Amino acid sequence: MASELRTLRDTEWDNWSNALNRAFGGLPLPEENRALQRAVTEPERSFGIWDDGDCVATAGAFSFGLTVPGGAEVPAAGVTAVSVRSTHRRRGLLRSMMRHQLADVRERGEPLAVLTSSEPAIYGRFGYGPAAQDMRLAVDTVRLPAPELPGVDGVRLRLVDPVVAVADCERVYARLVPTRPGMLARRPGWERLPVRDDPNGRDGAGVLQCVVAEVDGEVRGYARFAVQPSHDHTGPTGKVLLRDVEALDPVGYAALWRFLFGIDLTTSVSVRTRPVDDALLHLVPDMRRCDIRLDESLFVRPVEVGAALAARAYRTPVEVVLEVSDPFCPWNEGRWRLSGDAAGAACARTTAPAELALSVRELGSAYLGGFSLRALAAAGRVRELRPGALAEAARAFGSEVAPWLPHGF
Repeated sequence: MASELRTLRDTEWDNWSNALNRAFGGLPLPEENRALQRAVTEPERSFGIWDDGDCVATAGAFSFGLTVPGGAEVPAAGVTAVSVRSTHRRRGLLRSMMRHQLADVRERGEPLAVLTSSEPAIYGRFGYGPAAQDMRLAVDTVRLPAPELPGVDGVRLRLVDPVVAVADCERVYARLVPTRPGMLARRPGWERLPVRDDPNGRDGAGVLQCVVAEVDGEVRGYARFAVQPSHDHTGPTGKVLLRDVEALDPVGYAALWRFLFGIDLTTSVSVRTRPVDDALLHLVPDMRRCDIRLDESLFVRPVEVGAALAARAYRTPVEVVLEVSDPFCPWNEGRWRLSGDAAGAACARTTAPAELALSVRELGSAYLGGFSLRALAAAGRVRELRPGALAEAARAFGSEVAPWLPHGF
């Protein structure tokens, strides 16, 4: 049966979106969510496979800036909307879309592609490696005292309409983007997504709320949350469902958490994603009461190995020749000499003997400093060819702060 892979046309968005939605369970999207999805879609980066006029496979990308170790913002394709209809499996459709997309990313000059995955095992064969983790918390606010730091009483907390506060919150977010690998510089329109509040999707919680932290009239942090009320025979057992919390300094962060701990008729705060080195773990006396769960979040794929490795800084000086295996993108295959330090780096092809051997997937896993080359070597995924090269490279690829993806896409 003939099929056609091509870029999405404006008149085909509904067909394309419906095919994607069907692949993820087919639950109807609220009209507001559907409108936002369409608003942030980049049609020129979205494509599908069409069979007799019907969309049977989808894929797309968003144009992001990704923070890398050293604080630079690197152009990255945020791969999204990947689906294949169940009637068209095992025909090579996904492979053809991935190949088409990576060629397009390369042509656009983006050295990295990144994604989140509902089924992580799928994407390793296309060169994507898990590069960051997120931490899910269910914080017991009855058994833990509220966070305190000197100066928190000087922080003014103010409840505001989440939509009205968007501009202030985005300014805080933008200042934080360069401080942590894995954070995304967003295009206009994305600021609307964190304040979506579909009444049918609240799962028994109330309306979305926002509290801002101010010092001398300047917004220094914010938290967006909803309260899910409940009671049992002992009294109120409500939950604070925390969507996001950010602050520019430790005092503001502690003040926001103190507020969240003190919300009436609640006994816990649940949050789906925080960095694995989040300060809250050190603002409470017993982190076991935070019920920590770790998940892989961001997957990274170097599309242009030389440009990707040269775009980040390195924690310690490094001079190493890498033998990179990348059969899916053969332009990356071969030996690369990486020279770098905290001030920057260079990476170019070389004929010198290889000192470390790894696939592009392992390079992606180590790229943001979230997973150690030494740990990958212990799993047999990296081979040391010169004694000492592994220790040198593992130190250099590390990051002072854990990489973290603040939101999905």
